Formats: sequence, structure tokens, C-alpha cells
Amino acid sequence: MTSIPLAEELLLLAYDDRTGKATGSRIGLDLGMAAAVLVDLALVGRVAYVDGFLKAVDPTPIGDPIADAVLARVAEDEPHTPAQWLQRLRHRLRTRVLEDLVSRGVIQDVDETQMGVIHVHRFPTTDHAFEAEIRGRLAAALTSEALCDERTAALATLLCATRMEPALRLPPEETARAHDRLEQIAAGAGFSGSANLEDSIVRPAVALVVATLGKAIAVSLGAPKPA
Repeated sequence: MTSIPLAEELLLLAYDDRTGKATGSRIGLDLGMAAAVLVDLALVGRVAYVDGFLKAVDPTPIGDPIADAVLARVAEDEPHTPAQWLQRLRHRLRTRVLEDLVSRGVIQDVDETQMGVIHVHRFPTTDHAFEAEIRGRLAAALTSEALCDERTAALATLLCATRMEPALRLPPEETARAHDRLEQIAAGAGFSGSANLEDSIVRPAVALVVATLGKAIAVSLGAPKPA
């Protein structure tokens, strides 16, 4: 199956499949999605963390409209810290990602009217294949000794920073182990299935972007910085 952007993966995990409503912190999700777009750009060598700022190191578009718009903005604007970029990018990002998923038939836009005048939109899942693949990757990374690739490690870190752990919906008997593993990955270890940082297969430049964005989210939400 073709991978989808990390922001879409985070959103699919955050929205209830049946009710189509967002669960957990809305601000946390918005910050996490903004971080996810930047991480995707880091994964393909377009942005990097340099001297305290996130900067565009290659302005070449990657072919994704949302990511390319963010890349152009990072390349054209003055340098900003990870926290500053999260605040600048989070507004209306979720709407754009929802629209994209609806256009591809992954979710459905259900427009309901309350009290005759108030429109409320729900987004139940119509194509469960993508979310099933995402949950399978995360379950393997968090409850087994399976190797954890860069994208899955980044997604786990964002889940931890945005306090979205309940969205994993793991069996009770696996929750404690998954929690420990999630925190381990968010702390920078476990990218290769090991607690030994020397065994990590994640590229240092990508790990640095993920770590700084994760810390920026945690601070924005009022949580202590991850170790």
C-alpha cells in the first residue's frame, strides 16, 4: 500500500471511525499535524534543524500540495524556531487535510444541522485500509521487538507529544508495555527496536527535527519537555 502523509496518519488515528468526531485535544492534534508535515519534509531532505531554527535546505517540491505549500513558506520566510513554525502552520491545516481525505474517499463529510441553523460536520471513515495499516505498524513497534522505521518512530513521537496515546486503542494487556515503548521512542531511543541509541537506524538529521518538534508540542501543551 502506498504510504500517506504523516499528517493524514495522525488525523485518521485521532478521529473516531464511526462517529467521525475528533477525540482528545484539538490544539494538540493541530500542532501534531503541523509537525507531521515538517517531519515529512525532513524525511525527504527538504528541511533541517540548523542553529536553533527549522530551515529549508532544498526548496524542490515533493509533489504533495500541502507539504509543498509549507516548504515554499519555510523557504521564503525568515528563519523561525520549531515552536514558532508550529503556531504559524497549524491554522486551517486540519481543514485542508480533511478535504484531501474526503476527495480521495478515505473519509466521508457528513454535514448535519443542529437547531435548524448550526452546521456540524462529522468525518466517519469509509476506507479503513489506510488506518488498519497505520495501527498495524504502531502495534508492531510498540508491543514487539520489531524494527521501527523512521516514519513509524516519528509518528509514535508525535502521538506521545500530543497526548494521543488513548487513540491507539490497544488491548488492555498490551497497554503498559506499549506506554513504556512509546515513551522510549519519544525520548529518542528505540528507533531500531532497541533502547540502545547506537543501534538506531534513523538518520541523525531526521531524529533532530522529530525531537525538537516533539519538545515544542509538549511545551505548547503545558507538559514537561521529554527527556
